[in-house]
Amino acid sequence: MPGKLTLEELRAAVEAGDIDTVLAVQVDMQGRLMGKRFQAEFFLEGAVEETHACNYLQATDMEMETVQGFAATSWEKGYGDYIMKPDLDTLRRIPWLEATALVMCDVLDHHRDPVPHAPRNVLRAQVEKLAAKGWSANAATELEFFLFRESYEEAQAKAHLGMRTISAYNADYHIFQTTKEEDVMRAIRTGMNAADIPIENSKGEADAGQEEINVRYAEALTMADRHAILKNGIKEIAWAKGKSVSFMAKWSYDHAGNSSHVHMSLAGPDGAPLFHDPADPRGMSELMKSFLAGQLAHAAEMTLFLAPYINSYKRFVAGTFAPTKICWSMDNRTAGFRVVGEGTKAVRMECRIGGADLNPYMAIAAMIAAGLDGVERGLELPPEHRGDAYQSEATPEIPATLREAMEIVRGSDFLRAAFGEEVVEHYLHAAHIEQMEMDRRVTDWELKRGFERA
Repeated sequence: MPGKLTLEELRAAVEAGDIDTVLAVQVDMQGRLMGKRFQAEFFLEGAVEETHACNYLQATDMEMETVQGFAATSWEKGYGDYIMKPDLDTLRRIPWLEATALVMCDVLDHHRDPVPHAPRNVLRAQVEKLAAKGWSANAATELEFFLFRESYEEAQAKAHLGMRTISAYNADYHIFQTTKEEDVMRAIRTGMNAADIPIENSKGEADAGQEEINVRYAEALTMADRHAILKNGIKEIAWAKGKSVSFMAKWSYDHAGNSSHVHMSLAGPDGAPLFHDPADPRGMSELMKSFLAGQLAHAAEMTLFLAPYINSYKRFVAGTFAPTKICWSMDNRTAGFRVVGEGTKAVRMECRIGGADLNPYMAIAAMIAAGLDGVERGLELPPEHRGDAYQSEATPEIPATLREAMEIVRGSDFLRAAFGEEVVEHYLHAAHIEQMEMDRRVTDWELKRGFERA
């Protein structure tokens, strides 16, 4: 792919003056890129082996506050460093930033062991469990976001009120309206493609100013890396053009939510699709059925990693293309899980629960763990849901609030076995901080509703 770099190619580009900056980044708990900008010569002299960053980067809230209560790090423990070890397989050019390359880093402790709760390590552990069986997971994440006329600075100055979406009307699949948005969207597509993130397409989504961008599927860890870089890059490109975007699951009560549907299938050591069985009426192998059964069995437990914030749960509204029920169906967008590619080698499952605010590493890791449990226990796939899942009273519901999702995870033996006690407690505490902060805030809705009339 264009944009992908070997270490030797980086050295040559630095020597030629084509690259002068290298971003060495880790992914934090929120799925954001955190790290350092290295002068390229210094990166090649030393940081190519390792660099260091404060361990609080894996123990903060959205505001990057040093919230207390994490077992891994605290003021008492002194907030020391973790090692950032560049994964040179991820080295690439970033064409929308001048003379810049980027490399993803793994997060290690002082003993050079993987930090268990670092998202990239959580996913790698599940990928290794698949590899032990001779399997790999292919994944693709569809990202939705809203594009606004205001810059981020303008949005902040107006307290994010009265924001103007890039279009005035629903532009779902709309070619004329999206032509007006091409200044930003074309830059995103071509920029990502030139950064070793192959874009299949972009389109208008189901509301005014809403966009969707689709990246070609890849092995699970590669896909999560692509997702994190894509999300960061979309913000940078929009900012450079005087615009802003939001990946909030629900930025406004009267607008559609932003999803991140996750497609997944398994492949064998030769890359052959393991979810396909031409003899099955739907083309679904027994492995696929058990894997999907695991998703359904653990969907409520996974939800914390698909919807990690208070705002995430405001997306789950009936009749909005966001799911509310835990069921599966063939090509039915009202179900929490949709089977697509019916009868072909491309047959796969699509989890529709996740919002665009998810951390891709944690979401994909939870899905792999749930699927593996379904396979290992030989779970049978329940009957397909037919019709409007929103109206099905007998179908289990997706957790409706962060508080409910936390309680389900707290009692989950499955997640503790899959991720380990330390990881589960770490992310539970992060959710507790999120809930605690919201519980003590006075919202603009409360103020407008009750200031005079209460």
